[in-house]
Amino acid sequence: VFGFFIFNILGYDPGKALYHFFLSPLSRLDKIADLFVKACPLMIIGTGLVLCFRANIWNIGAEGQLMMGAVFAGGLALSFPNNQSILLLPFMAILGFLGGALWALIPAILKIKFRTNEILVTLMLTYVASLFIDWLVRGPWRSPTSFGFPLTEYYPEAGLISKIYFPGIGNIGQLHWGVSVAILVCILCWFTMEKTIFGFQFKLIGDSPQALRFSGFNESNTTLVLFFISGGLAGLAGMIEVSANIGQLQPNISFGYGFTAIIVAFLARLNPAAVIISGLLIALIEVGGDSAQIALA
Repeated sequence: VFGFFIFNILGYDPGKALYHFFLSPLSRLDKIADLFVKACPLMIIGTGLVLCFRANIWNIGAEGQLMMGAVFAGGLALSFPNNQSILLLPFMAILGFLGGALWALIPAILKIKFRTNEILVTLMLTYVASLFIDWLVRGPWRSPTSFGFPLTEYYPEAGLISKIYFPGIGNIGQLHWGVSVAILVCILCWFTMEKTIFGFQFKLIGDSPQALRFSGFNESNTTLVLFFISGGLAGLAGMIEVSANIGQLQPNISFGYGFTAIIVAFLARLNPAAVIISGLLIALIEVGGDSAQIALA
């Protein structure tokens, strides 16, 4: 409603603007597919953040964890430029998860040992990760054929996530197999939170740490596990984003997905299953915003 008046004040047709914001991205099958592609990293990171936030652990540095996951996975791909093994991509996913997880363990350990504020530490480590990947692509990992631009070599074919092919239809937009991984992550985390003792443990640390201790669970170990999973999922999102959409490392591999995923998590009311819907909604707004800028320029 406010947007209607804002567009009118700016001299644009409000109806046309809102159409391009909310309806144009849904007008064709390939555009809908591209919404899922845009939402893919938001779903994966948002799910990891839900786990932390439900436990009153404030991991604000998913953006940096995403970058470190991309670095770990990219390091493997660039180390084997001629590798055509089907095992390359799974190992890249594992290393991507570990990269983000290990980066998240730094604030986790500092929080447990020295009672530091995880908001500040995770946020500051984001800028460390950003500078680290920038140094890599401008220095030791820069491609000699990049004409001086800060780019690495392209990943081998085996290190790229392929587009989903539908029999009789072919590829739909940029839809890739990473999207199915994102949806699976959301469903598995929902099942874990709602149906397992681990999920009960995660919720208990947020609702009542004292009850957690009386139940025989270790608060420090639970904190470490939550940071590990949350950071790992952010790292996995980084690996998928680069392997599916970019194909090489560069200074800017994320469009603020780690920060936007915070909105996704809270919009889903900290429900991993609802992250699928909130991720698509935020993707719709982002894609629609780009569409409106182009159409109304």
